Amino acid sequence: MRLRNSSDDDAWQDFREIYDPLIRHWLVRRGVREHDADDVGQDVMQLLVTELANFEHNGRTGALRCWLRQVVANRLKTFWRQENRRVAPVGGSDYGAMADQLADPKSQLSQLWDDEYHRAICDRLLGIAKSEFQPQTMAAFREVAIEGKRASEVGASLGMSANAVRIAQSRVMRRLRELGEGMLD
Repeated sequence: MRLRNSSDDDAWQDFREIYDPLIRHWLVRRGVREHDADDVGQDVMQLLVTELANFEHNGRTGALRCWLRQVVANRLKTFWRQENRRVAPVGGSDYGAMADQLADPKSQLSQLWDDEYHRAICDRLLGIAKSEFQPQTMAAFREVAIEGKRASEVGASLGMSANAVRIAQSRVMRRLRELGEGMLD
């Protein structure tokens, strides 16, 4: 919603800080040459500036993520056709074939997109939330929620009760949900 207000430069800056590296990194990890990934990423961002205002969330989980994945797939196809790129990325397929797989929501490549999307968004949200909590609170959250350690074990190592660890986890989780509203659903 913040992006629909074209005068909100902070919203666009936040959006670029999250999604630009996500898109570029994702393409490079799939074997797209770095300068091509930069070009495709820039094309995606330019398109999003005009098209995001028309995006309507359909109420389904992952609507923005799926829409963004389709935009990346389409821009990759367009880039491949326009530049007549026939360079084989990792895995031996061309950019067009990669874009086709990315456009298919059931493909393994789309599943990788979804996983990396969630990881990037969570990392970004944790980075924002980090400044709002004491280091001990964030350490307790990370060890329990991310590393899967038991609250009693974490509490003993951090000099906290298991209950205090659970409370810390709950507070950080609540804030992450607030920050991530609309990003992860």
